[in-house]
Amino acid sequence: MKNKNQITALALFSGGLDSILAMKLIQKQRIKVIPICFESPFFGSGKARYIAKKLGMKLKIIQLKDDYLEMVRNPKFGYGKNLNPCIDCHAFMFHKLGSMLKRMKADFLISGEVLGQRPKSQTKVALATVSKNCDYKDLIVRPLSQKLLPDTKPILEGWVDKEMLEDIQGRTRTRQMELVKEFEIVDYPSPAGGCLLTEKRICTRLQDLMDRKMYFYNFVNLLRYGRHFRLNNNTKLILGRHKKDNENLQKFTVGNMLHLHAVDFPGPYGVLNFLEIPQKETLILSAKILLRYIANIQSVAKVSIRSATGNEQIVEVEPFAQGEEQGYLI
Repeated sequence: MKNKNQITALALFSGGLDSILAMKLIQKQRIKVIPICFESPFFGSGKARYIAKKLGMKLKIIQLKDDYLEMVRNPKFGYGKNLNPCIDCHAFMFHKLGSMLKRMKADFLISGEVLGQRPKSQTKVALATVSKNCDYKDLIVRPLSQKLLPDTKPILEGWVDKEMLEDIQGRTRTRQMELVKEFEIVDYPSPAGGCLLTEKRICTRLQDLMDRKMYFYNFVNLLRYGRHFRLNNNTKLILGRHKKDNENLQKFTVGNMLHLHAVDFPGPYGVLNFLEIPQKETLILSAKILLRYIANIQSVAKVSIRSATGNEQIVEVEPFAQGEEQGYLI
């Protein structure tokens, strides 16, 4: 039997209270825990980074890209209310985490999942389905509810003392609050949804990309920012709503996109996503929509349209009248 000081767990770490408590329960048993946070176009790592810094933990961030997007497009177990494939997503992340065990010299996996906390993805059947479909079924421990779940190898081998774990279930958080006091945790985020795949507006935009065969990582990565306009089957315009949007659109745009801004007026930054290089009439349409969101423009104005390589063309157009752009808005 391994000495507990020689055991290491990899933790699915979101930065939420449940994931913090799951780690604390395992660390209490003198087991080393390495927190791993996954991020994608639909959820970030900001909360996890903040909490890890507060708790003095060394956090590892893993970016999910094309293989994750393919899972979102074709989930084996379907979607929730919107385009959220929660069961497939959890299985996917456990599989990714499990594939890191050897490289990280770790022994098993933990998460902050709570039995019955979420009606679709955290029932006993759902948790079992996740475990079965991630290829690491026998190495998963869910410390907050493990007393109510089947024993896995870390418990059967004596690496983890099951009696020191919890039997929490449902959506009440009474026991979690007791553990907060026990572990003297003073800074933690309030419970809140963080996945954009549960938001109707984002899912409408995502479905639009899927339907137009524009479902690529670089395009999906912009879904959360700005106003989105479908110009034709090959071209989509995104306009920043405020300074932060403008900054993010500039930060995340890549080679196969065009950049727009009004030449003589401050206003929204625009990005054109396209499958085929836009025709002149499409560029004019995008310029007219952009000018619509600059209050000081009443007549013809100039819009710069620039490629990533620096090639620029200037178009002079009149802005759309108020409401005229609504037919293109996603």
